[in-house]
Amino acid sequence: MTAALPAFMQDFQLLRPWWLLALPVLWALVAWLARQHSQHGNASAFIDADLLAALRLDTEQADGSGHKPGLSPWPWLAFAWALAVLALAGPSWQHDTTAAYRAPAAWVLVLDLSPSMASPDLAPSRVARARYLVDDILGTARDARVGMVAFSDEPYTVAPLTQDVATVRTLLPVLAPDLMPSPGDHVAPALEQAQKLLTASGARDKRIVLLSDGFDDPAAALRSAAALQQQGISLSVVGVGTTGGAPLRNADGSFALNGQGQPQMARLNMDLLQQLATAGGGRYVDSAQPAALLSDLQSATPRPGEAVAEQGQSVAHWRDAGAYLLPAVLLLAALLALRRWL
Repeated sequence: MTAALPAFMQDFQLLRPWWLLALPVLWALVAWLARQHSQHGNASAFIDADLLAALRLDTEQADGSGHKPGLSPWPWLAFAWALAVLALAGPSWQHDTTAAYRAPAAWVLVLDLSPSMASPDLAPSRVARARYLVDDILGTARDARVGMVAFSDEPYTVAPLTQDVATVRTLLPVLAPDLMPSPGDHVAPALEQAQKLLTASGARDKRIVLLSDGFDDPAAALRSAAALQQQGISLSVVGVGTTGGAPLRNADGSFALNGQGQPQMARLNMDLLQQLATAGGGRYVDSAQPAALLSDLQSATPRPGEAVAEQGQSVAHWRDAGAYLLPAVLLLAALLALRRWL
C-alpha cells in the first residue's frame, strides 16, 4: 500500500490546473458569507422574528423557547466547491490509447524565384501573380498538409509540410527574386527537395505544384518529373508570364542585354512547362486560368475531419477522471438543499 501510493502520486496530474486559481476566491466568498450570516442578528430590528427564522441559512430552528444551533453549512459548502473545482481541473492518473491518424493528402508548392519572375508583363509582376495563386491553392487545402520550396540556382525549404496554412500565408509577401542569395533557374533540385518532403510524409495522395515561367535545366527536370510519377507523386505546373515577355532586368535595375546588344526578353516557355507536366503525370494550366487545377486539388483534398488511421501507430493521452467527482458534488448539493441551507 505504501509503495503503491508514491507510484500513484507520480502518475497523478491535473489536465487543467489553472482552475485551482478559483479555490481561494471561492473559499474567501464562503468566509464572507459566513461572517455576514453571523452578523445578521442586527436584522431583527426591522424583520419580524418569525420571518427572520425562516430566512436563516443554517440549522437553527425556531421554537417557543428560542433557537438551537445545528451543523454549520459553510464548511460543507466550501468542500463542495473544492470538489467541483477539482473536477474542472481534470484529475488524471491513467492513460488511454487511440489510433494515430494522418491526413491522406500532402502537397508541396514549388515557387520559381529566378530573376525573370520579376518581369512586369503580368501586373504587378510575375512573382506577385504567383503569390496570389499560391494563396488560392492554400484556400483549397482543408486538412491537407502543405509545404513550400522556393528556388533559383538552389532550392530552399520555405515551409515544411504542415496543416497550419495561416503560417504559410504569412511567409508569402517576402518571397521575391531579390531574396535569393544568387541568381539561377534550376528546377530539378527543387523537385528533388519537394520529393524528399513528400516521401517522409507517408501520405497517400502526394502532389507537387510548380509555379514558374521556365527553367534552364530541361533534361534534368524531365528526368526528375518522370521519377516523381514512378513514385506516385503527381506534378502539376502553372505557367506564370506571357509568351510576348518583358525585358529582363539585372540586379541593379538595368536591362539585361543579349549578344547583339539588344534587351534580353524573359518569355514564358509554355512548351517546356507543358512537357514537364506531362512527364510528371499532372496538369498544365496558365496563371490566367487556374480554375481547372484548383478544382482538381479541391476534389482531392479530404473533407474536414477526414483522416486515415496509421497502421500499428497509436497515441497515448491522459484520461480525464473529473467526471468521477460529480456524483459527490451533486450529493453534497442535495444535502445542503435538503437541510434548507441553499
